[in-house]
Amino acid sequence: MRTVTLRRVVITGLGAITPLGNDVNTFWNNLKAGKSGAGPITRFDTTDFKTKFACELKGLNIDDFIEKKEARKMDLFTQYAMVVAEEAIKSANVDLEKIDRTKFGVIWASGNGGMQTFEDQIIEFAQANFVPKFNPFFIPRLISDIAAGQIAMKYGLMGINYCTISACASSNSALVDAFNYVRMGKANMIIAGGSEAPVTRAGIAGFNALKALSTRNDDPTSAARPFDVDRDGFVMGEGAGALILEDYDHAIARGATIYGEMVGGAMTADAYHLTATHPEGLGARLGMQQALEDAELTLEDVDYINAHATSTPLGDLSELKAINTLFGEHAKKLNVSATKSMTGHLLGAAGAIEAIACIKAISDSLVPPTINTTNVDPNVPQGINLTIGQAQQREINVAMSNTFGFGGHNAIAVFKKYVK
Repeated sequence: MRTVTLRRVVITGLGAITPLGNDVNTFWNNLKAGKSGAGPITRFDTTDFKTKFACELKGLNIDDFIEKKEARKMDLFTQYAMVVAEEAIKSANVDLEKIDRTKFGVIWASGNGGMQTFEDQIIEFAQANFVPKFNPFFIPRLISDIAAGQIAMKYGLMGINYCTISACASSNSALVDAFNYVRMGKANMIIAGGSEAPVTRAGIAGFNALKALSTRNDDPTSAARPFDVDRDGFVMGEGAGALILEDYDHAIARGATIYGEMVGGAMTADAYHLTATHPEGLGARLGMQQALEDAELTLEDVDYINAHATSTPLGDLSELKAINTLFGEHAKKLNVSATKSMTGHLLGAAGAIEAIACIKAISDSLVPPTINTTNVDPNVPQGINLTIGQAQQREINVAMSNTFGFGGHNAIAVFKKYVK
């Protein structure tokens, strides 16, 4: 019987474009400063829409990263993926000519894929009286797996390559998969993360129809208010995040800078409802418990939880119930924060940028804040430190990132301070 010696998995590359900044450092600096990325939607006329604001990217010039001819073959979500993959590879300082690229993979996530492409092409189809004259790049721009393929083609990466889709848990699912493949020796390096470009007419109208989005149009910057008694839904966000997960020995051999370590992960299902989380957070609690068991850590080892916390009335409370029930008295000793209060909800890309927030929180010994929470819901379990208003300094050795998605998907990732 074959046995597998599990390898140590470290993080050697980071890349981010978010509503708070178009690189990792700008994103992190604005996150810890408690800035909101929300503002009026600029992509289309919102006159007839219930929600007229979102957390859009700002000042990103795709021409600086991708040739126009190539960009025309890509939906925005793929363009975003290419930008953050480049930053991650540069930050990893990897010489692609000196490594085995058959052992370098890509696992990429997107909950929606080429939503803008689909919307545009179907509108053109209808306006042409349903004569089927589609753009030849319609399908390659649309499909969710294409970002992983494009990254691999640009850098000649011939290892594991596919897309994970589990709604808003998608990029954490990608991270957990990448972690497992690297520690089992199936890859030396994997670029894992996610990208999303859902600020479209269909994206906003569709989530409005679900009553999932905030309609606080008079004050967008305060609309994302996790745990607040007046929360009324999430704020749509867009962007991407990438992490390079690498075998520890491989990283040491090439002299890589190590930003942190991934030590555990788990994926579970609520098996409860199409869009709602389990009211007692049973699936979330199981996921957190299994992720810590996978990491061989105790409840008391956890210092910080980056909560999924989207600002929905049921979701925020069910997650805190899960944390309170699982961690017991220790729930009062750790910090919880909801960075979606600043970035908005990047759907399938949320886990990737929140994983980066966890890595930076560990390295800087600083918990990013939860903003806009002015009147805490009385149903929130007593004693949990929600890091309201401003960042808090504390030693962080272990951070956990929670992501949950429509369909009852839960994906949890656990990160640890790197020690030789």
